[in-house]
Amino acid sequence: MSKHVFDEAIALTPAGPDLFRGRTHPGYGNMVGPFGGVTAAQALQAVLLHPDLLGEPVSLTVNYAAALADGPFEVKAHAARTNRSTQHWQIEMLQDGAVTLTGTALTALRRDTWGTDDVRMPQVPPPGELARVTRHGGVEWVKRYDARPITGSFPEVWDGSENEALSRLWMRDEPARALDFASLTAMADFFFPRIWLRRARHTPAGTVSITVYFHVGAQQLRDTGSGYLMGQAAGQGYHNGFFDQTAQIWNEAGLLLATTSQIVYYKE
Repeated sequence: MSKHVFDEAIALTPAGPDLFRGRTHPGYGNMVGPFGGVTAAQALQAVLLHPDLLGEPVSLTVNYAAALADGPFEVKAHAARTNRSTQHWQIEMLQDGAVTLTGTALTALRRDTWGTDDVRMPQVPPPGELARVTRHGGVEWVKRYDARPITGSFPEVWDGSENEALSRLWMRDEPARALDFASLTAMADFFFPRIWLRRARHTPAGTVSITVYFHVGAQQLRDTGSGYLMGQAAGQGYHNGFFDQTAQIWNEAGLLLATTSQIVYYKE
Protein backbone atom coordinates (compact mmCIF):
# COMPACT_ATOMS: atom_id res chain seq x y z
CA MET A 1 0.00 0.00 0.00
CA SER A 2 1.49 3.34 -1.04
CA LYS A 3 2.07 6.06 1.52
CA HIS A 4 -0.31 9.04 1.52
CA VAL A 5 1.21 12.16 -0.01
CA PHE A 6 0.74 14.05 3.28
CA ASP A 7 2.69 11.39 5.16
CA GLU A 8 5.44 11.70 2.58
CA ALA A 9 5.50 15.46 3.16
CA ILE A 10 5.78 15.31 6.96
CA ALA A 11 8.22 12.38 7.06
CA LEU A 12 11.18 13.10 9.36
CA THR A 13 14.28 11.03 10.08
CA PRO A 14 15.96 11.12 13.52
CA ALA A 15 19.45 12.60 13.14
CA GLY A 16 20.64 12.91 16.74
CA PRO A 17 19.39 14.09 20.15
CA ASP A 18 16.48 16.54 19.61
CA LEU A 19 17.24 16.63 15.87
CA PHE A 20 15.27 15.46 12.81
CA ARG A 21 15.81 15.81 9.07
CA GLY A 22 13.17 16.22 6.37
CA ARG A 23 12.67 17.82 2.99
CA THR A 24 10.04 19.89 1.26
CA HIS A 25 7.52 18.07 -0.93
CA PRO A 26 6.58 19.28 -4.43
CA GLY A 27 2.96 18.32 -3.82
CA TYR A 28 2.62 21.11 -1.24
CA GLY A 29 4.31 23.93 -3.13
CA ASN A 30 2.92 27.43 -2.65
CA MET A 31 3.52 30.67 -4.53
CA VAL A 32 6.76 31.15 -2.57
CA GLY A 33 8.13 28.07 -0.82
CA PRO A 34 5.89 25.34 0.59
CA PHE A 35 2.38 25.64 2.04
CA GLY A 36 2.78 27.05 5.55
CA GLY A 37 0.30 24.58 7.02
CA VAL A 38 2.49 21.64 6.05
CA THR A 39 5.56 23.43 7.43
CA ALA A 40 3.73 23.84 10.76
CA ALA A 41 2.76 20.15 10.63
CA GLN A 42 6.41 19.21 10.08
CA ALA A 43 7.38 21.23 13.14
CA LEU A 44 4.71 19.49 15.22
CA GLN A 45 5.75 16.12 13.83
CA ALA A 46 9.20 16.55 15.40
CA VAL A 47 7.49 16.82 18.79
CA LEU A 48 5.19 13.87 18.10
CA LEU A 49 8.15 11.68 17.12
CA HIS A 50 10.35 12.72 20.03
CA PRO A 51 11.11 9.85 22.45
CA ASP A 52 10.55 12.15 25.45
CA LEU A 53 7.01 13.16 24.44
CA LEU A 54 4.49 13.39 27.29
CA GLY A 55 0.81 13.36 26.41
CA GLU A 56 -0.82 14.95 23.36
CA PRO A 57 -0.70 18.40 21.74
CA VAL A 58 -2.77 21.12 23.37
CA SER A 59 -1.33 24.10 21.50
CA LEU A 60 1.25 24.89 18.83
CA THR A 61 2.70 28.25 17.81
CA VAL A 62 5.00 28.64 14.82
CA ASN A 63 6.66 31.84 13.64
CA TYR A 64 7.72 31.90 10.01
CA ALA A 65 11.10 33.63 9.93
CA ALA A 66 11.79 32.93 6.26
CA ALA A 67 10.36 30.88 3.41
CA LEU A 68 11.82 27.43 2.99
CA ALA A 69 13.56 26.75 -0.30
CA ASP A 70 12.89 23.46 -2.04
CA GLY A 71 15.13 20.81 -0.54
CA PRO A 72 16.26 19.40 2.80
CA PHE A 73 15.85 21.01 6.20
CA GLU A 74 16.38 20.18 9.88
CA VAL A 75 14.00 20.45 12.83
CA LYS A 76 15.18 20.78 16.42
CA ALA A 77 12.63 19.94 19.12
CA HIS A 78 13.59 20.25 22.77
CA ALA A 79 11.47 19.65 25.87
CA ALA A 80 12.29 22.81 27.83
CA ARG A 81 10.24 21.78 30.87
CA THR A 82 8.36 18.62 31.85
CA ASN A 83 5.88 18.67 34.72
CA ARG A 84 3.67 15.89 36.02
CA SER A 85 1.00 16.38 33.37
CA THR A 86 2.30 19.11 31.00
CA GLN A 87 5.33 19.50 28.79
CA HIS A 88 6.69 22.65 27.15
CA TRP A 89 8.56 22.42 23.85
CA GLN A 90 10.88 24.71 21.92
CA ILE A 91 11.13 24.15 18.16
CA GLU A 92 13.45 25.45 15.44
CA MET A 93 13.54 24.68 11.73
CA LEU A 94 16.79 25.35 9.90
CA GLN A 95 17.95 25.26 6.31
CA ASP A 96 21.59 25.63 5.35
CA GLY A 97 22.30 26.56 8.97
CA ALA A 98 19.86 29.50 9.00
CA VAL A 99 16.68 29.57 11.10
CA THR A 100 13.51 29.57 8.99
CA LEU A 101 10.96 28.88 11.77
CA THR A 102 10.75 29.17 15.52
CA GLY A 103 7.99 27.69 17.61
CA THR A 104 6.65 26.40 20.88
CA ALA A 105 4.25 23.62 21.74
CA LEU A 106 2.37 22.52 24.83
CA THR A 107 1.58 18.84 25.28
CA ALA A 108 -0.30 17.34 28.19
CA LEU A 109 -1.94 14.28 29.65
CA ARG A 110 -5.64 14.93 29.03
CA ARG A 111 -8.16 14.13 31.75
CA ASP A 112 -11.90 13.65 31.54
CA THR A 113 -13.59 16.81 32.88
CA TRP A 114 -16.69 18.90 32.32
CA GLY A 115 -16.63 20.52 28.91
CA THR A 116 -18.71 22.50 26.44
CA ASP A 117 -18.27 24.82 23.44
CA ASP A 118 -19.36 28.45 23.40
CA VAL A 119 -18.68 28.57 19.65
CA ARG A 120 -21.09 26.18 17.94
CA MET A 121 -20.92 24.97 14.36
CA PRO A 122 -23.29 27.03 12.21
CA GLN A 123 -26.10 25.41 10.27
CA VAL A 124 -24.67 24.72 6.82
CA PRO A 125 -25.45 22.40 3.90
CA PRO A 126 -23.72 19.00 4.08
CA PRO A 127 -20.62 18.55 1.91
CA GLY A 128 -22.40 16.21 -0.49
CA GLU A 129 -24.67 19.07 -1.58
CA LEU A 130 -21.82 21.43 -2.46
CA ALA A 131 -19.53 21.64 -5.46
CA ARG A 132 -15.87 20.87 -5.07
CA VAL A 133 -13.26 23.48 -5.96
CA THR A 134 -11.72 22.62 -9.32
CA ARG A 135 -9.79 25.83 -10.01
CA HIS A 136 -6.47 25.88 -8.17
CA GLY A 137 -4.87 29.08 -9.47
CA GLY A 138 -1.63 27.33 -10.29
CA VAL A 139 -0.90 26.64 -6.60
CA GLU A 140 0.05 23.01 -6.09
CA TRP A 141 -0.87 22.48 -2.43
CA VAL A 142 -4.55 23.32 -2.98
CA LYS A 143 -4.82 20.19 -5.14
CA ARG A 144 -4.05 18.11 -2.04
CA TYR A 145 -7.44 18.99 -0.53
CA ASP A 146 -11.08 18.37 -1.34
CA ALA A 147 -12.53 21.82 -0.59
CA ARG A 148 -16.23 22.67 -0.87
CA PRO A 149 -16.97 26.37 -0.24
CA ILE A 150 -20.15 27.38 1.54
CA THR A 151 -19.72 31.15 1.66
CA GLY A 152 -16.92 33.70 1.42
CA SER A 153 -14.96 32.36 -1.55
CA PHE A 154 -12.48 34.43 -3.51
CA PRO A 155 -14.00 37.68 -4.83
CA GLU A 156 -15.56 37.23 -8.26
CA VAL A 157 -14.48 40.77 -9.14
CA TRP A 158 -11.27 42.27 -7.74
CA ASP A 159 -12.60 45.83 -7.73
CA GLY A 160 -11.42 47.12 -4.34
CA SER A 161 -14.90 46.97 -2.82
CA GLU A 162 -15.11 46.24 0.91
CA ASN A 163 -16.82 43.04 2.02
CA GLU A 164 -17.37 40.88 5.07
CA ALA A 165 -14.26 38.74 5.63
CA LEU A 166 -16.12 35.61 6.76
CA SER A 167 -15.59 32.28 4.97
CA ARG A 168 -17.07 28.86 5.56
CA LEU A 169 -16.18 25.63 3.78
CA TRP A 170 -15.92 21.87 4.07
CA MET A 171 -12.47 20.36 3.57
CA ARG A 172 -10.49 17.15 3.88
CA ASP A 173 -7.28 15.64 2.57
CA GLU A 174 -7.22 14.47 -1.04
CA PRO A 175 -7.12 11.55 -1.27
CA ALA A 176 -9.07 11.10 1.97
CA ARG A 177 -6.90 10.33 4.99
CA ALA A 178 -7.71 9.58 8.64
CA LEU A 179 -7.38 12.75 10.70
CA ASP A 180 -4.56 13.22 13.21
CA PHE A 181 -2.85 16.15 14.91
CA ALA A 182 -0.46 16.79 12.02
CA SER A 183 -3.14 16.92 9.32
CA LEU A 184 -5.42 19.03 11.54
CA THR A 185 -2.53 21.46 11.99
CA ALA A 186 -2.10 21.79 8.24
CA MET A 187 -5.80 22.40 7.65
CA ALA A 188 -5.84 25.08 10.37
CA ASP A 189 -3.82 27.16 7.87
CA PHE A 190 -6.04 26.35 4.88
CA PHE A 191 -7.83 29.72 4.83
CA PHE A 192 -6.61 32.37 2.39
CA PRO A 193 -5.67 35.83 3.75
CA ARG A 194 -8.80 37.62 4.91
CA ILE A 195 -7.65 40.91 3.39
CA TRP A 196 -8.25 39.51 -0.09
CA LEU A 197 -11.92 39.04 0.71
CA ARG A 198 -12.22 42.14 2.89
CA ARG A 199 -10.91 44.53 0.19
CA ALA A 200 -11.24 42.54 -3.06
CA ARG A 201 -7.71 43.58 -4.02
CA HIS A 202 -4.69 41.50 -5.05
CA THR A 203 -2.69 42.36 -1.93
CA PRO A 204 0.68 40.69 -1.22
CA ALA A 205 0.26 38.94 2.13
CA GLY A 206 1.81 36.13 4.12
CA THR A 207 1.38 34.54 7.55
CA VAL A 208 4.04 35.56 10.07
CA SER A 209 2.83 33.59 13.08
CA ILE A 210 0.05 31.06 13.69
CA THR A 211 -1.22 29.42 16.87
CA VAL A 212 -3.41 26.31 16.84
CA TYR A 213 -5.35 25.20 19.92
CA PHE A 214 -6.40 21.54 19.96
CA HIS A 215 -9.64 21.02 21.88
CA VAL A 216 -9.83 17.22 21.58
CA GLY A 217 -7.54 14.27 22.03
CA ALA A 218 -6.30 11.61 19.66
CA GLN A 219 -9.33 9.38 20.19
CA GLN A 220 -11.76 12.07 19.01
CA LEU A 221 -9.57 12.60 15.94
CA ARG A 222 -9.61 8.86 15.24
CA ASP A 223 -13.40 8.90 15.62
CA THR A 224 -13.56 11.69 13.03
CA GLY A 225 -11.72 9.41 10.61
CA SER A 226 -11.49 10.64 7.04
CA GLY A 227 -14.69 12.70 7.15
CA TYR A 228 -14.98 16.32 6.13
CA LEU A 229 -14.13 19.19 8.46
CA MET A 230 -16.13 22.42 8.52
CA GLY A 231 -13.92 25.48 8.74
CA GLN A 232 -14.92 29.05 9.48
CA ALA A 233 -12.49 31.97 9.22
CA ALA A 234 -12.84 35.71 9.84
CA GLY A 235 -10.61 38.75 10.08
CA GLN A 236 -10.32 41.08 13.06
CA GLY A 237 -8.03 44.13 12.86
CA TYR A 238 -6.08 45.48 9.85
CA HIS A 239 -3.49 48.11 10.71
CA ASN A 240 0.00 49.26 9.74
CA GLY A 241 0.90 46.34 7.51
CA PHE A 242 -0.42 43.51 9.73
CA PHE A 243 -3.81 41.94 10.35
CA ASP A 244 -5.04 38.98 12.35
CA GLN A 245 -7.55 36.33 11.45
CA THR A 246 -9.18 33.59 13.47
CA ALA A 247 -10.70 30.25 12.52
CA GLN A 248 -12.66 27.37 13.99
CA ILE A 249 -12.74 23.76 12.75
CA TRP A 250 -15.50 21.22 13.51
CA ASN A 251 -16.04 17.66 12.36
CA GLU A 252 -19.25 16.56 10.64
CA ALA A 253 -20.79 15.69 14.02
CA GLY A 254 -20.37 19.32 15.13
CA LEU A 255 -17.51 18.68 17.57
CA LEU A 256 -15.12 21.63 17.85
CA LEU A 257 -11.71 20.16 17.07
CA ALA A 258 -9.45 23.21 16.92
CA THR A 259 -9.37 26.99 16.92
CA THR A 260 -6.60 29.10 15.48
CA SER A 261 -5.34 32.65 15.32
CA GLN A 262 -2.67 34.06 13.04
CA ILE A 263 -1.00 37.37 12.33
CA VAL A 264 -0.47 38.16 8.65
CA TYR A 265 1.81 40.69 6.95
CA TYR A 266 0.38 42.67 4.06
CA LYS A 267 1.81 45.21 1.66
CA GLU A 268 0.07 48.02 -0.15
